[in-house]
Amino acid sequence: MRRIPWRSLLVFVFGLTLCLLFAHGRSTPYDNYTLFAQGLLHGHLWIDWPGPYIDAVLFEGHRYIVNDPVPGIFMLPVVAIWGTNANETIVACVFCGVATLAAWRLARNLGCSELTADWLAVFMLCGTDLLWCAMLGDVWYFAHVSCAMFLLLMLAELAGKQRAWLVTIWFVLACGSRFSVVLTAPLVAYWCAFGLLEPRRDWRRLRGALLTALPFVALYALYNEARWHVPWDIGHTIFYHQDAFVGSESGEPFGLHYLGFQLSSFFAQIDITSGPAFPYLVPGQSGQALTLTSPALALAFFARRSRRTILTLWLAAGLAAAPSFLYYVNGFIQFGMRHALDFEPFVFALMAIAARGGLRWYWNALIAWSVIVELWGCWYWNGFYRTTY
Repeated sequence: MRRIPWRSLLVFVFGLTLCLLFAHGRSTPYDNYTLFAQGLLHGHLWIDWPGPYIDAVLFEGHRYIVNDPVPGIFMLPVVAIWGTNANETIVACVFCGVATLAAWRLARNLGCSELTADWLAVFMLCGTDLLWCAMLGDVWYFAHVSCAMFLLLMLAELAGKQRAWLVTIWFVLACGSRFSVVLTAPLVAYWCAFGLLEPRRDWRRLRGALLTALPFVALYALYNEARWHVPWDIGHTIFYHQDAFVGSESGEPFGLHYLGFQLSSFFAQIDITSGPAFPYLVPGQSGQALTLTSPALALAFFARRSRRTILTLWLAAGLAAAPSFLYYVNGFIQFGMRHALDFEPFVFALMAIAARGGLRWYWNALIAWSVIVELWGCWYWNGFYRTTY
């Protein structure tokens, strides 16, 4: 009889339960994916637009969601039962639990002890924006949680059984959550052919990965053709031109001239002020730098394995991060830097490699700091910013 993986189950339950506790029954009003799923169930890609608080571009008389479609696909069974009353936040919390489990499994597959994997999984859950994004469940945040979950599942598979078809499925689902991570596709293909950890050459795995990806690529092209009459996604550019707050009627939402602003946001911005009454410290809503909220990410710089493994993981992190560093907004309304979730799974893998021999006290201290700061941000957001729903 196969032994029940109790530790894995407990990790999932811990991530899910903590997220549900912080969500405390919330149902986000920014439920674009619910509206998208409802549209699909009625045979169309456009949504019944409730108003300008929902990000949706106007194109040829219909409103279309801007965000990538995969989380909406997973909303289909829930919406089929509850309609537009479906709770998108609860699904985001489930994804958060799975992401926590995937992080734990990735750490174990990379050689960490169970205790070290526990601690690293807690960091991924509470020391990054994963918990904050999932407990709110808003469309933008749900997309980040979905992308991070699928990337962690992909990396855990690459560090484990290395089934190329499953690696590809997790990857295309990550791209379908946050399309910007498609820039890492060459590295995913490389890992399928040559392995992430141990060097090998297997062209059959690469062929299998490409054949698995083809139907998804075709579906995505058809999806865009049906919306914009071109096989690629121009939704973000259209939205940028229609964004009355920080957009522009011309130009592109990506550019090198945004790099300085993004570097400052990711590594220097504090945006915390002192208040006259409890709780005395007030986090601003434009975000806080990773150096403040998640300093334990620095452990990744101490990863030691084959040069090939370390180099490709850093390259993947850089490629996944590149669109965020060239984008016209840094996340806009957030605690921490939510766009970092698009590349943090690759950094997390490097952290796990660095922690294979255990964690020294100062790394434990940095993880504890990251967890405390992020939990404080979640608590503050619930208590002072999101008090009406």
